[in-house]
Amino acid sequence: MNWPICIKQFEQYLQLERSLSGNSVEAYMRDIRKLTEFLQLKGYKESPEQMTPALVREFLQYVAELGMTPHSQARTLSGVRAFYKFLIMEDMLAHDPTETVEAPKLNRKLPDTLDFHEIEQLLNAIDMSTPEGTRNRAILETLYSSGLRVSELLDLKMSNLYEDMGFLKVAGKGDKERLVPIGRDALKHIKLYREGIRCHLTVKKGHEDVLFLNRRGAKLTRVMVFTIIKDLAARANIQKQVSPHTFRHSFATHLIEGGADLRAVQEMLGHESITTTEIYTHLDRDYLKQVIKDYHPRS
Repeated sequence: MNWPICIKQFEQYLQLERSLSGNSVEAYMRDIRKLTEFLQLKGYKESPEQMTPALVREFLQYVAELGMTPHSQARTLSGVRAFYKFLIMEDMLAHDPTETVEAPKLNRKLPDTLDFHEIEQLLNAIDMSTPEGTRNRAILETLYSSGLRVSELLDLKMSNLYEDMGFLKVAGKGDKERLVPIGRDALKHIKLYREGIRCHLTVKKGHEDVLFLNRRGAKLTRVMVFTIIKDLAARANIQKQVSPHTFRHSFATHLIEGGADLRAVQEMLGHESITTTEIYTHLDRDYLKQVIKDYHPRS
């Protein structure tokens, strides 16, 4: 058993059987390359089946000394674990050398969110007299109404918008499709954009079904959406770091604070594990204090 063959088979498994995106596959490949680079640098000759927990721990120490953050170390270990789970699943080895290796302790960072007033500040900062403003309002309304990832927003197709039902069909991570509700305000602004702006664009070939387009009739880029939101935050005088993902965080947080079922939020966000969704169960500290003040008999 040698590294190049095992790595190639793992890559094919990620692409063909798990149907991961190109970016996700490349992230796993980077993790394994880091491990093989470590072995070469140290002069170790161990093949995949000869790896030991001690060697894996030494590898983690090595990447830590290179300045990798604890979060990145944990992510790298996760990639290496996935590689060894694949080898065991394929009966290529019997023991997982990563099984007893502990990941670095992480301080769980709560995501930045905007309150509803700040959301409205951002929306009101949009110049609706311009074609770009009409489109940008529809984009932000959609992000906040449905909690989409920026990649899901960019790939959103007109044929997957079910206005009469109030749902979007979204292609999430690993091309897994899910239905997500969309609110009336978002639908109203999408209609304004489609009927007043998009219908006048000369659409590039291959982008005919894409909902949100730039002025040249092509699909928007991630950088452009980030720039739109950053500029609006500055115009609205919001001091927080605001990105497309901030709307996703705010969507989930506001639902949980309003009493939404965690499983329902998990489904709408497209999380494989409910553990990922649980980070949104944090509540604003002032809100918690107010709950105690209003309802605790001894407050």
